[in-house]
Amino acid sequence: MSKIRITKQFSFETGHALYGYDGKCKNVHGHSYKLSVTVIGTPISDNTNVKFGMVIDFSDLKKIVREEVVDVFDHATVFNKNTPHIELAEELKSRDHHVILVNYQPTSENMVIDFAAKIKSRLPENITLHSLRLQETETSFAEWFQSDN
Repeated sequence: MSKIRITKQFSFETGHALYGYDGKCKNVHGHSYKLSVTVIGTPISDNTNVKFGMVIDFSDLKKIVREEVVDVFDHATVFNKNTPHIELAEELKSRDHHVILVNYQPTSENMVIDFAAKIKSRLPENITLHSLRLQETETSFAEWFQSDN
């Protein structure tokens, strides 16, 4: 049977700051991110299976991505924990803000690598993460492809 790619799109709002950057993004700011998740697999051929004809139920994919990415990062502020931003992060946390500390510079490029690892770890054995596209602005995005990794 043919391999089929399916894609589900997600949206979330996240703030971040790029420590040491030489432009405006060194300041805390936010984006309305759009994440496209594409998986590849063979549609279920067992006609007694309730998911007959599906590669993966869109609702199952949605659950994975929401739990691993959207619900975690939505309305959060992300900082690299290995920078002086840790002081700002602690201040924001003390004021009951949702702060995420990561081991990387929180660029779209690094975030999409992080998201790929999180999503891949949750997919069923017969489903492969094909690609991610993380759109930061209307005209800027980062893409991750399994074939490149």
